[in-house]
Amino acid sequence: MFLPGIQFIGTQRSGSNLLRVMLEQHPAIAAPHPPHLLHIFMPLLPLYESINENNYKLLLSDMVDYVNANPVPWEGVQFDKADMFAQSTRYHIFEAFRLIYEAVAKNKNAQYWCCKSMQNLYYSREMEQYGLDLKYIFLYRDGRDVALSFKKAIVGDKHVYHLAKQWKEEQDICIDLFKQYGGEKVFLLNYEKLVAEPESMVESLCHFLNIDYMAEMMRFYESGSSRSAASAGDMWKNLEKPVMQNNTNKYLKELSAEEIEIYELVAGNTLQALGYCLSSKLQHPEWLSADAILRYDEENKERKKQFMATAPKNDIEKRQPQLDILQHIKKRKPQ
Repeated sequence: MFLPGIQFIGTQRSGSNLLRVMLEQHPAIAAPHPPHLLHIFMPLLPLYESINENNYKLLLSDMVDYVNANPVPWEGVQFDKADMFAQSTRYHIFEAFRLIYEAVAKNKNAQYWCCKSMQNLYYSREMEQYGLDLKYIFLYRDGRDVALSFKKAIVGDKHVYHLAKQWKEEQDICIDLFKQYGGEKVFLLNYEKLVAEPESMVESLCHFLNIDYMAEMMRFYESGSSRSAASAGDMWKNLEKPVMQNNTNKYLKELSAEEIEIYELVAGNTLQALGYCLSSKLQHPEWLSADAILRYDEENKERKKQFMATAPKNDIEKRQPQLDILQHIKKRKPQ
């Protein structure tokens, strides 16, 4: 019998780290900082060829090593690779994923494990077919503020055109999942409401999960998990602060009028579907011409390069152990 899981879906920079550390305060939920296992290892599966006994054992070992190298450590969790292999019911990447997250839940004696890796929305139907017992939290935020946040982060694209495309695609998938699975399996959580009314929104989420709300969840910023994440990189520094209730509509001041219109030309329908109003009149369709998009591609590449050249040294150093593991995997000769 699989231990039930909670899977975040949506797009990063939407308050998922805030929500994760809130949930982590509950004794019924184990919500470690995400190593993004499926996002990293699904594209690498051809390197393991057919997933027979030996290759599965290697895949499981590599995934555990990758977790152990996470920029934010999984405190108190000791993985026994041999025991996890013995517990495996199938030789499959989802089995390794499940066992890794179940290990952290069992370590805490928790009812749920929780995975914050929002890119897993791309594998949600496969996870369902595999038989994982999941509830989904679709956490969504105004995409224009998401774009602004990505422009300042060490991860992700840096041009609003590409950020709008990604956000639209991911929200559309999540909306379809909600339509397919319904409110008993998918909880819709609006970021703007979460920061404006954190207690009532988290109470509603606890009701969805059939667990009691606990006031400690609002004191997440005092926890060791928040301090550990905040110290691991600039992206998570706000986790040591109470909920920032004014952290909305920042794009109106910090994105240019052209950036806002480009974003809305790409993702306007999805913004409106989620209840957001457009800020521009969409008078420049030529801003999505083929020539314009080629220019955006070049600008995006250059901005990413410039950002990495000036990124905080600590942020880069914290990620290096995982990058080393990936390089080793890609260079390793087939078994």
